[in-house]
Amino acid sequence: MNEVVNAMHEPVLHYLYDPLCGWCYGAAPLVQAARAVLPVQAHAGGMMTGSRRQRVSEQLRQYVMPHDRRIGELTGQPFGTGYTEGLLRDTSAIFDSEPPIAAVLAAERLAGRGLDMLSRLQKAHYVEGRRIADTAVLVEEAAAMGLDPEAFLAILAETEGKEVQAHIAQSRSLMQRVGASGFPSFVIEQGGRFTPVDAGMFLGRPEEFAEELRRHAPSASAPARPADVAGCDEGFCAL
Repeated sequence: MNEVVNAMHEPVLHYLYDPLCGWCYGAAPLVQAARAVLPVQAHAGGMMTGSRRQRVSEQLRQYVMPHDRRIGELTGQPFGTGYTEGLLRDTSAIFDSEPPIAAVLAAERLAGRGLDMLSRLQKAHYVEGRRIADTAVLVEEAAAMGLDPEAFLAILAETEGKEVQAHIAQSRSLMQRVGASGFPSFVIEQGGRFTPVDAGMFLGRPEEFAEELRRHAPSASAPARPADVAGCDEGFCAL
C-alpha cells in the first residue's frame, strides 16, 4: 500500500491491520463501507512475522476459538469448517503474516486492488481454511480476482523480503505516530491532522460506521497490549 502519509486537505482513512488478525476480519464490512465514503490506505503491521510466526497447535486452536466465536457473534462474519475443523487442526501449517501482506502489496502495485486482495485472503483463511502463507494459494487468489497470474507472481517475488519488511516498519512507525497499539485501528487524516476513529462500537453495523466517517470528515464524498499466542483480546489484536 502507499505508505506516504497524505498531506493534502482531502480526508484519507488510514487502516492499520494484519491479515491474520481475527478482529480485522470482523471489521472487513466496515472497511468495505468506508471505501464508499473516502479513500482508504491500508498499513499492515506484521503481527505474526519473524519470530512471532506460529505453527498451528492445539494450544493455538484453544486460544483463538473463543475469540473467533465472539467475533462471529458481534459481526456476523462467518467462520467455515475448513478453518475451524481443517486449518486449525493442521499442525503442519504455519501462520505467517508476511506472505499475505506481500500479496496485498503486489495486488496494489499491479492493479490498485490491495484491499480486494486482503478481503479475498481473509475469506480464504477464515472460511475456506486455506494456507494463505503459501505462494501457490496467493497466485490462485490473484487469478480468481482477475489479475494476471504471471504478472502477479513476478511482482510478488519483488515485494517479498526487504520491501514488505520496510512496509511493516513504516506501518509500525505510523502506529506510534497516531497512538495506535494494535489492530484493527482506523485514523482519519485531513490537512495533516490525525483523528482516531473507534470502530469497535460499529462492529456489525457498517452503515453506521460510514456515517461516523462522514461526521469526522464532512468534506468526504462517495467514492473518489501483547497477549499469549495470537495476541488478541475483546475487539482487538495487539502488535
